[in-house]
Amino acid sequence: MKFNKNWLLTIVFPAILLAGCSTPGSHLSIDSKNVIEFDSNPESTLAEHINLYPLTAHTVGSFAHQQRFASQPNPGLDTQVANYEYRIGPGDILNVTVWDHPELTIPAGSYRSASEAGNWVHADGTIFYPYIGTVAVSGKTVREIRSDIAQKLARYLESPQIDVNVAAFRSQKTYITGEVEKPGQQAISNIPLTVLDAINRAGGLAENADWRNVTLTRNGKEEAISLYALMQRGDLMQNRLLQAGDIVHVPRNDSQKVFVMGEVNDPKLLKIDRAGMSLTEALSNVGGINQLSADATGVFVIRTADKESEHLADIFQLDINDASALVIGTEFDLQPYDIVYVTAAPIVRWNRVVAQLLPTITGFNELTEGVLRVRNWP
Repeated sequence: MKFNKNWLLTIVFPAILLAGCSTPGSHLSIDSKNVIEFDSNPESTLAEHINLYPLTAHTVGSFAHQQRFASQPNPGLDTQVANYEYRIGPGDILNVTVWDHPELTIPAGSYRSASEAGNWVHADGTIFYPYIGTVAVSGKTVREIRSDIAQKLARYLESPQIDVNVAAFRSQKTYITGEVEKPGQQAISNIPLTVLDAINRAGGLAENADWRNVTLTRNGKEEAISLYALMQRGDLMQNRLLQAGDIVHVPRNDSQKVFVMGEVNDPKLLKIDRAGMSLTEALSNVGGINQLSADATGVFVIRTADKESEHLADIFQLDINDASALVIGTEFDLQPYDIVYVTAAPIVRWNRVVAQLLPTITGFNELTEGVLRVRNWP
């Protein structure tokens, strides 16, 4: 019996359309959606906003975006520490000693500590002292206060010998927050307190600390400090003398991550550790490239461009056809949110297309043979 192709089409196409209406799984179509166009030039393509840089032995050094730190002194900090003097504030407790006059030094019958028996600096910045009454002390050093009290007591005592010290430092504090072992407030005292000192007093860095992006907030202004440069590289220029109200924050390293995708043996998200991470190290952490499917010339690092840049992203390409080129990858430091992508070889991409087509072709052939058998059955 002669086979009628038109008759076959009238059966196959409606069946295909019906199958499309009942395809399993979810689907999202944009055909009926209101698509908002933000691009002022709709004809521009993504490729026009991306720069591609080959990574070679001669060029890799110029792509070292992370700042290189070196050991260096901080003469400005040394001067501040040498000239440092604590200034009294409300809440501090002063201990005033008048030699040869114990009645002016320790109240009769008192066996309390110096901080308990001392002179409390009131909210208005003054203390009360016998004979001379109210003394303004806020904002002054102990040497200035000693001179003031001695001058006023000279009216009642002959050549008074005065000593003044701080029994308790309570007026000025700095705050250490974030990923340290003991976060909290630390008192500013007569001993200069630096960022490094404060971190050590707080028990050091916690396991998940991001020591490259520590912030110092002073008077509402934020400054970035790299504890990596300070502790690991000996860059003392990263250290600061802390003042009252300063906030030192050590963030978590949650943002220190890169994405390794494509034709690698174990694609996954990686966290940049405290020592940093190179491109070769990232490839090693995912088991290397897939030797059967990867295109060794297409190891890419996709990096979002700076906000000031006119383009969208930078792409860095490393050719590791010669495995010795992995040495170049050790010189390329990854940055947070970099995407390491290893592309597939051309033959692999073609085989994947064929693999997608084969089920459809096979199913169509089986359907055609079935229709022919039904047609020829009588």
